[in-house]
Amino acid sequence: MDNWFTVDRIDSQTFVISEYRHWEETHCYLLCGQKKAILIDTGLGVSNIRKIVDGLTKLPVVVATTHVHWDHIGGHQYFDSIAIHEMEKEWLSVKFPIPLQAVKDALTRPPSDFPAEFDIDAYKIFQGIPQIILHDGDCLDLGGRKIQVIHTPGHSPGHCCFYELERNYLYSGDLIYKGCLYAFYPTTDPQLFYHSVKRLREYKIARVLPGHHQLNIPVSLIDAVEAGFEKIARIGRLEQGNGLFAFEEFQIQI
Repeated sequence: MDNWFTVDRIDSQTFVISEYRHWEETHCYLLCGQKKAILIDTGLGVSNIRKIVDGLTKLPVVVATTHVHWDHIGGHQYFDSIAIHEMEKEWLSVKFPIPLQAVKDALTRPPSDFPAEFDIDAYKIFQGIPQIILHDGDCLDLGGRKIQVIHTPGHSPGHCCFYELERNYLYSGDLIYKGCLYAFYPTTDPQLFYHSVKRLREYKIARVLPGHHQLNIPVSLIDAVEAGFEKIARIGRLEQGNGLFAFEEFQIQI
């Protein structure tokens, strides 16, 4: 098996495929139902994630994208069925919002331990037409397993979390994780980010499965992130350009 990826089992039908050899430490999640599977994000595109997925399931696979940022769509090229939120359709099909060289600079920033066969000169940002357009409240039916789409803008206009009612899992993308939460790019919105975090109160969540870094994080991190945004808002600094705010288990950059 490709040693770029690390595969861990969440439960008998759920796997996490991680890229721990890169500073982003991305996580992609394979959810298997009775009729099909979904792969939440495809990572950096440094190595072929399809080979890993094919070793875990023979079900047809739909890629469900948390958001169209380069570190979450790198392996989209290996799949025929891609789902994204309606607000980021053009980022995938027309023009990615960041220049290729800027992406390469971010990708190769240390620490990284790329496989010998990786060629940065050949690296491209995926571009293509999505087959499925997602909307808030949509349900992805895998056969005996249903995943709900939650539109959670802020980090990007079409950012989505995915919620599984039966297991009470929240696949949180870049909304909740231990690390630096980014809301300073031109395409981000700190106020919407805060609103999206508050919206998670509506859901009974037993486990948070993040897009980056430490995999086993407490559900209480959601409340901590909300409190962090609330503090920044209370002092009147929840606007872009106000810099980095450090908290015990995470940071917020706006």
